[in-house]
Amino acid sequence: MDIKRLVLFVIFSFSVMMLWDSWQVKNSHQNEVAADASIGGATTVDASFPAAADAASITQVDNGQFKLATGKRVSVSTDLYKAEISTIGGDLRHLVLNKHLADDKSSGNFVLMDDATSNPMLYVAQTGLIGADLPNHKSLFTATASSYTMESGVDILAVRLSWENNGITVDKVYTFHRGSYQIDVDYRVTNASGADITPSVYYQITHDSESNQGSAFMPTFTGGAYFTDADKFKKISFDDMASSNLSLKSKDGWIGVIQHYFASTWIPKAAVANEFYTKQLADNMYAVGVVNPIATIAVGSAVDVKATLFSGPQTAADLKAAAPGLEFAVDYGWLTIIAKPLFWLLSKIHSVIGNWGVAIILLTIFLKALFFKLSAKSYRSMAQMREMAPKMQAMKERFKDDKQALQTAMMEMYRKEKINPLSGCLPILVQIPVFIALYWVLLGSVELRHAPFFGWITDLSAKDPYYILPVLMGASMIIQTYLNPAPADPIQAKMMKIMPVVFSIFFFFFPAGLVLYWLVNNVLSIAQQWYINKTIHAAALAKKGSANR
Repeated sequence: MDIKRLVLFVIFSFSVMMLWDSWQVKNSHQNEVAADASIGGATTVDASFPAAADAASITQVDNGQFKLATGKRVSVSTDLYKAEISTIGGDLRHLVLNKHLADDKSSGNFVLMDDATSNPMLYVAQTGLIGADLPNHKSLFTATASSYTMESGVDILAVRLSWENNGITVDKVYTFHRGSYQIDVDYRVTNASGADITPSVYYQITHDSESNQGSAFMPTFTGGAYFTDADKFKKISFDDMASSNLSLKSKDGWIGVIQHYFASTWIPKAAVANEFYTKQLADNMYAVGVVNPIATIAVGSAVDVKATLFSGPQTAADLKAAAPGLEFAVDYGWLTIIAKPLFWLLSKIHSVIGNWGVAIILLTIFLKALFFKLSAKSYRSMAQMREMAPKMQAMKERFKDDKQALQTAMMEMYRKEKINPLSGCLPILVQIPVFIALYWVLLGSVELRHAPFFGWITDLSAKDPYYILPVLMGASMIIQTYLNPAPADPIQAKMMKIMPVVFSIFFFFFPAGLVLYWLVNNVLSIAQQWYINKTIHAAALAKKGSANR
C-alpha cells in the first residue's frame, strides 16, 4: 500500500465515521419501549379524552387529525421570556426567548413554542390532573389578569390560574425566575367535597414530527429524550413513538423534547413513583411526558404538587443547574467523553478572549501542538515517500509485468532507506476521534449561535454568506496535495485533484465555525508539512552529495 492509498483510506474512514455519527443523531432508536400502550393501566393520559362541560364555548384549532382547543390568552413578560398561557388547561402555548434571535435574525427573537395555525410547528407544554373529574389540559381555567410583567428589581413572577367544581378547588401556578430558564409549575388542590380523592398528575409536551429537522446537508435530531439514574440518557425518535409507546417507571430523572440548540423538559418531583411515557396523538403529532400519583387528599385538606419545566437554550451552565443528566441534551454521541473536555476548554478560552471565533483558532492551535509529534511522524513518512517517488516510478516501469518482483524491490528499498510506508497511519487514526468530537462540539454548541467572529462572519453557526472561508479551505487542500508525494497511478492523481473541489462544495453549506476550524487546522498542517518536507529534502541532498564524493 503506497502513501496515497493510505491517505485515501484515512479520508474514507473519517467520512464513514462522520456519516455514522450523523446517522445516529438522526435515527437514534429507543429499544426499551413497552409494547403496552397504557401508562400504569388506569392512569393512561389520552389527549382525546372528553373535555370539560364548558368546552362547547371554545373554538377548535384543527391541525390535520389533531385538534387543540383555544381559549383566552394570558401574556407573560420576563427578562428571558415572552409567553402566552391559555385558559384551556393552563397550557403554555407560545414561548419566545428574548436573549436568542430567530434563525433569520431579521424575524425577531426565537420562537421555541407555538400553536399558531399558520405555522407548521405545533409545540406546547401541557399538564393536568386525573381522577375525580379534576381538570385536565382540556378544562377551562380562569385568570385574575390578562397580562403579567416582571418588574425591574423583582426576581419572581407568579401567574395563577384557577378551577373549581363540586367543592374541589385547583390552583395552577407558573413561577418565573429572573435569569433562569426553569419555570416552576405547581398545583394546589383543595378538597371541600364530600369524599376523599386520590388523583394523579401528568406533565407532557406535545410536538409535531415535521418541524426543526435540520437541512439535508446538516441533519439534526428533534424528538423525545429522557434521563434516569438507572438508564442514563436516552433519545426517542418520533418513528420509535409511532412504533411503540414508552412506559418506564423511575423515581428520578426528566423527560421532554430536544432539538438543535434548544430543549423543553419536565423535571418532576424526585423520590416519587414517576412513570415516563410517549404517545402518538395523530399522524404527525406526539406527546412526551410523565405521570405520578398524588397522595390521598382527605375532605377539608389541601395538597401542593410541584414540578419544574426547563425550556430554553442548551447552554451548558443552565442545563447543569436545572437537573442531573440534563447536560446530555447536548448530544455528542459516542464521543462525549472527548467532546465535553474540548467544549470546557473552548469555553475557558472564550471567557478570557471574548470572541468565539478567536477561541476556535486558539483551540485548534492547542490541539495541533498536542498532536505535533504524532503529525510530524506522519508527515515525515510522507516526505520520505516523496523523496523516493522517482525511484518507485523507475521500479514500476522496470517491473511493470512482474508485480511480485516489484513488491520485492520496493520492500528492499524501504528496508535499505529505513522507511515504513505505514508509519503515518496510526498517528492519523489517533487524531480522528478528537477531530470528530470537536466537529460535534462546534455543531452542537448554542453558544456559537449568532456569535460574530470578524468582518462578514456575523454568525459562526451559519454558513459563510460569501463563501470566502470554504474557498480558502479548498485552496489550502490544493496546497496540501502538492506537498504530498505525487501518486504514480493516474486515477489516484485525478482523485487527489478533484477532492479539494468536492470538499469545498460540501463546506459551502457548513457552519462558518466548522470551516474556520478546518481552515486553521489545514494552514497549520501545511506549515508543519512544508518544514518537514524541506528538512527531509535537505537531508536527502546531503546524503546524495556524500555518496557521490
